[in-house]
Amino acid sequence: MDELRVGHVTVSDAKRSPATFPHSAEWRARAREVIPAGCHTYSKGDDQFPALSPGFIVRGEGCYVEDVDGNSFLDWGMGLRSVILGHGYARVVDAAAAAIRAGTNFTRPSTIEVEFAEELRDLIPCAEMVKFAKNGSDVTTAAVRLARAATGRPLVAMPVEQPFFSVDDWFIGTTLVDAGIPEEIKALSLTYHYGDLASLERLFAEHPDRIAAVVTEAATIDEPPAGYLDGVLRLARQNGALLIFDEMITGFRWHTRGAQALFGITPDLATFGKALGNGFSVSALVGRRDVMRLGGLDHDEPRVFLLSNTHGGETHALAAARATVAEVVERDVVAHVWEIGKLLQVGLNEAARAVGLDEVVRCVGFPCSPALVFDPPTGGLAAGLRTLFLQETIARGVLMPYIAPSFSHGRAELERTVEAAAEAFQRIERVVAGERLDDHLVGEPVRPVFRRFSRDLG
Repeated sequence: MDELRVGHVTVSDAKRSPATFPHSAEWRARAREVIPAGCHTYSKGDDQFPALSPGFIVRGEGCYVEDVDGNSFLDWGMGLRSVILGHGYARVVDAAAAAIRAGTNFTRPSTIEVEFAEELRDLIPCAEMVKFAKNGSDVTTAAVRLARAATGRPLVAMPVEQPFFSVDDWFIGTTLVDAGIPEEIKALSLTYHYGDLASLERLFAEHPDRIAAVVTEAATIDEPPAGYLDGVLRLARQNGALLIFDEMITGFRWHTRGAQALFGITPDLATFGKALGNGFSVSALVGRRDVMRLGGLDHDEPRVFLLSNTHGGETHALAAARATVAEVVERDVVAHVWEIGKLLQVGLNEAARAVGLDEVVRCVGFPCSPALVFDPPTGGLAAGLRTLFLQETIARGVLMPYIAPSFSHGRAELERTVEAAAEAFQRIERVVAGERLDDHLVGEPVRPVFRRFSRDLG
């Protein structure tokens, strides 16, 4: 992957000519015939990318990927932020391969289930007990079930601003994509505003002794207001509810021991995934012993059918996760992703400022997981400008639907990314100055994942 190629031309040529993706187009047509939306993760769908983009990835190495047309890209999305070390990372692959050769699934548990659970218990502040599964929805829904059983209450509260907690009805019923979910289920989920303690306090006042849990990410883009997380914990305690931290994104990226360690707030339960396995399918529910044990066999309370996955204890996924966590701890990976992210933020903001776009395009958020925000004077242009940015950076060999710094990103990747972004910003500036977006963008702007109808533009 020494020389990156885009549309079968070199990167320098790609600056003058958009990439082509003939094989991607063929695969897209095939996929739509057999897979709803053409993919198994909505965030990877065609409506999330410009028309001129790779449709299917066939391999990756470090922070580079190659598509079905033979084009190679510097990757910043990194498997929806799950690949913290790098694609095909040797230590992780070797651990998984060794486990596979010994068999991946047995009639009784494997010892790695105990060993890795012990290691997470010793690492994560709230982890007195651990239960493994395959994805974030599994464990977050299990946490909600536990909270309802422990409190005897039906309702759950969550911030309306945070984008995703689960594919299950209790969460999806709060979104625009709520088809197929009964009103009775929707009524069990409440929303409040992140950063606004008064809005959460009102929920508790309006539903006394009815809220089982507050489910929240500790942070997404903005720093929590001073005292906010302490206040959430205090309100939950005062009102007999449990606090559940969703650490799918923050875990092993914000801090080696989770965002709960970074902010000094220990929740009752927490859920981990994504970076836990460096792209392998593995997740974990961790939390207080007195709550977690309700899913066990050593108590006289009504039993919670917590998590029972045929594949929840697959040895290769747990071996991959164990190797990932060991590498994150031993190599101080978190410090690296914070450093790379900060340098990228500075570079992107300086590039935007150089063409007068500093009020239109900003790279914000925590450096370990930055976000590029488009805020043009004409608000309706935001999706179009973001799509144009993706189109132009893809044409220059950079794939950046999200920004997820990894251990494989270095100074060379930073320089290349900022150069590509600077050239994309030049074209965006022309649109902001008055040129027609349609004269620059091929195809339709990207659309929100959560929208009422598939054909809605936003």
